[in-house]
Amino acid sequence: MSIKNILIVDDSKTEQIYLSELLVAEGYNCRVAGNVEEAMMALESSTPQLILLDVVMPGQNGFQFTRTLSRDPRYAAIPIILCTSKDQETDRMWGLRQGAKDYIVKPVQKENLLAKIEALAI
Repeated sequence: MSIKNILIVDDSKTEQIYLSELLVAEGYNCRVAGNVEEAMMALESSTPQLILLDVVMPGQNGFQFTRTLSRDPRYAAIPIILCTSKDQETDRMWGLRQGAKDYIVKPVQKENLLAKIEALAI
């Protein structure tokens, strides 16, 4: 499966711009959402092939949203990479237990992110 369409969910405009510019330069199509509500609207209009999801956000956090999506048959097949400043091993393990396919710590390194996306495309 080739991944081309990515939804970036992050409350930081700086992160949204950084990640989308990095990925668009590599040939990906990106949409952004600033919170879970915006992400749900984006999912309802068009299903992405991958979600990059921040953990620390106002309202529902990334762990909760990952669990919600992984239990919803409409979205359970969409891989999620948690992309967060939370760098503890317990956070990583918790995110994976909620249904995330991978976990990356900010600041995001381009090569690391691209390798994780490629690994999911196989």
